[in-house]
Amino acid sequence: KQRVLHVIFHPSLLRIHNPNDDRLFPGRDISQSSPEIASDREWPANKMIGHSSAGVDARFKILWKVGDVTWLPYAQIGHRNALEEYLELHGAPTIQALPTGTEAMSGTDT
Repeated sequence: KQRVLHVIFHPSLLRIHNPNDDRLFPGRDISQSSPEIASDREWPANKMIGHSSAGVDARFKILWKVGDVTWLPYAQIGHRNALEEYLELHGAPTIQALPTGTEAMSGTDT
């Protein structure tokens, strides 16, 4: 199904753009929400705080340094130091030895 962009808007729907207030919403960056912009950058992770499933099928709950919490599948983990620390904390020498996690994933996180 092809999506169609409507280029005509009713004047009552138009508003003046107000930029983000960084004091109210610190740490927001356009590249955080746009994969095209963020694809060549790696965001610093604070630590892994949970996981669901087990082994290479595991998804990890990550606390980022900017304060956001998101879920990433094992295949997308780029922070090997954080992963090694997490595995050591759970007594797993490798990802295959990681026991099944008990964290429930929220529906809005990816």
